[in-house]
Amino acid sequence: MMPGMRGMNPQQMKQMMKRMGITTEEMDAELVIIKTKDREIHIEEPSVTMMNVKGEKTFQIGGKVKDMELGAFDKIPTGPVIPDEDVLIVAQQANVDEATARKALEETSGDLAEAIVKLMGA
Repeated sequence: MMPGMRGMNPQQMKQMMKRMGITTEEMDAELVIIKTKDREIHIEEPSVTMMNVKGEKTFQIGGKVKDMELGAFDKIPTGPVIPDEDVLIVAQQANVDEATARKALEETSGDLAEAIVKLMGA
């Protein structure tokens, strides 16, 4: 029961909100981004509830918050992390330099066998 609601149970609360024209909806969000003039707030694995009151929508958001300066998220690498050992293996097997091996691994999402076949076929 909610404080100040005089013993009203959640079901009664829901019925009262419906009579007043208030609807709520849980949203299946993966990421919420809030941008201001000078920073970005990323909320990962968010719990998002949308409330509609007479056509006015409001959102309640909770989750793992990451707050950075504007543009800082663009600098975070999002691709697979390629271990140096994998680069050496591909370079040796395909008889290419490490830069070429790394590029092939990045293009194949870190798949060693595919990178080697790609380089040997080229």
